[in-house]
Amino acid sequence: MDGAPSQEAVKPSDPDVDLHVPVQRRELHHRPMALLAVIAAGGAIGACARYGTSLVWPSPAGAFPWTTLLVNTAGCAVIGLLMVVITEVRAVHPLARPFLGTGVLGGFTTFSTYAVDAERLVDGEHAGLALGYLALTVVLALGAVWASAVATRRLVVRWAG
Repeated sequence: MDGAPSQEAVKPSDPDVDLHVPVQRRELHHRPMALLAVIAAGGAIGACARYGTSLVWPSPAGAFPWTTLLVNTAGCAVIGLLMVVITEVRAVHPLARPFLGTGVLGGFTTFSTYAVDAERLVDGEHAGLALGYLALTVVLALGAVWASAVATRRLVVRWAG
């Protein structure tokens, strides 16, 4: 041992940062208060937007929670687009990703309400509907991230060519 830390010993404070990718290393910084502030501000914006959608398109008690399903699917689609743009297309300010991804979109998507909605369906004796809702949300959310990332990459290639 020469005293130098091994690659395994060097861990980022942000677990989704790949230290082998120079653009992502810029995301690591020594100002945790700035990071927390942008995540909190983004989270507040996203949560307000989600709350607004529930006011505009409320789901009646005991009914299928379409609003939550659409919010989570749309939010995941935007996450797929955002991650491609800020990790593969354009270098952005190091706080843009935590503000938009973790903050705004994390506050907008609502997997806690998703769980409560499923519980309410079960309590209303709609267990089958609850299981369908749980499965459909996961499939649509993951599919939305994948589809929007693929579509964004294709658009980038088309615009660049």
